[in-house]
Amino acid sequence: MSILIGITQRIDKVNAYNEWRDSVDQRLVEWVIDAGFIPVPIPNNLVNVSSESGGHPLLEQWLNLLNINALLLSGGNDIGTAVQRDVTENFLLKWAEKHNKPVLGICRGMQMMGLHVGGKLIKVSGHVNTRHKLQYDKVSTIKAVESVNSYHNYALEGCPDVFSVLAKSDDGNIEAIRHRELPWEAWMWHPEREGRLVISHLERFKRLINNGK
Repeated sequence: MSILIGITQRIDKVNAYNEWRDSVDQRLVEWVIDAGFIPVPIPNNLVNVSSESGGHPLLEQWLNLLNINALLLSGGNDIGTAVQRDVTENFLLKWAEKHNKPVLGICRGMQMMGLHVGGKLIKVSGHVNTRHKLQYDKVSTIKAVESVNSYHNYALEGCPDVFSVLAKSDDGNIEAIRHRELPWEAWMWHPEREGRLVISHLERFKRLINNGK
């Protein structure tokens, strides 16, 4: 049985064509394929940003018709700079929670997952286009690499109660979390941007998706 992974996309304004475009890094698509799953990019314009009820029937119908099995919240766009995407991902998390769907959040995706459960973000420095050594929680099973890439301006101020910390950066910022009940996990680094294929990241992703079925 094929497992479909819905991948959220960044929003960019292309002034030369006067177009708003959804996009996702091809390397992330390839990473999902390498894990043995089928990637399905999720459009950002299936929501009504002025909906007072928070319901988005067109997006929900799209998810159900395609029978999306799990979600991957990708990086790109600081939260608050792309309203359609913010609304889309908030609804996706509500949908995943309702249906107990696995979710992996990457960079911005981890920030969104934290905000979704009442967490807060703080501005950080020294986390753009660099690498950090990881400090792991003693009970974490994520321990597999010494350092990871870093491309973010914001981090979680603290770990929300429903999550547990898996790893922190060498300067003390939270780098990975796992939900205590739901099959949700999040990493602040981009596995698709590693110069070589990190098998441990792929294996952890596969376990998250398969154990959440």
